[in-house]
Amino acid sequence: MRLATWNVNSIRARVDRVAAWLERSDVDVLAVQETKCKDAQFPTERFTALGYEVAHAGHSQWNGVAVLSRVGLDDVQVGFEGMPGWVKPPGEEEGAAVPAALPAEPVLEARAVGATCGGVRVWSLYVPNGRALDDPHLAYKLAWLAALRTAGQGWLAADPAAQVALCGDWNVAPRDEDVWSVEFFAGRTHVSAPERAAFDAVVDAGYADVVRPHAPGPGTYTYWDYTQLRFPRREGMRIDFVLASPALAGRVTGASIDREERKGKGASDHAPVVVELR
Repeated sequence: MRLATWNVNSIRARVDRVAAWLERSDVDVLAVQETKCKDAQFPTERFTALGYEVAHAGHSQWNGVAVLSRVGLDDVQVGFEGMPGWVKPPGEEEGAAVPAALPAEPVLEARAVGATCGGVRVWSLYVPNGRALDDPHLAYKLAWLAALRTAGQGWLAADPAAQVALCGDWNVAPRDEDVWSVEFFAGRTHVSAPERAAFDAVVDAGYADVVRPHAPGPGTYTYWDYTQLRFPRREGMRIDFVLASPALAGRVTGASIDREERKGKGASDHAPVVVELR
């Protein structure tokens, strides 16, 4: 079984690339992030024609997650237990300035969808960005990761033999080697101590990074900004991960980051991450 995760940065803009990559890569299950569309806008038919079932969660042109599977798609769940929402400023989606008083009701964003695929509980996760160290979005990010840790720990407590894959764009570079320049990222999100601690807490709850042993760093990245020629200059970040429960981690025989898919016209700013399971 081949399992992959990929932040495609708009599924409608890159449906041709994603479909072509699925045919070339022979992936059985793909967790997709940042689809940037509503459920009705997701190009489901393109993937069902290739033999994949689709579970998608999307509310607007922001966020959005999906699981594509050709080995079964059961028990679909949008959002995990205790997942917090974002207290969104009025007009934020239109780029309006943040008002002095924020609304009290949080909005559950399209950031997590889970499904059982070939006996594996696959979660496609798009962790909040955090934006800046003094931004309320960082507190939201930390609360979101804490809730994920609690939920994940609960799944393993209920069934220690559960095969669970937490796949996605974590928006955290947990080690210094996961960024092209520690000095450049000083004082920025993605590398701060609280964010790294929140990521490590999920690992400590029983979920292992099963890609790094097969694709070690430094210089092994999954994301390169579109600006400043980051990709050709090899100035990237490792922020996309597959964290596996103990039972699933024991099945991993290999993993890779498809850097080639970051090349060419119309590429996402993320590369697919692939895990091989026996």
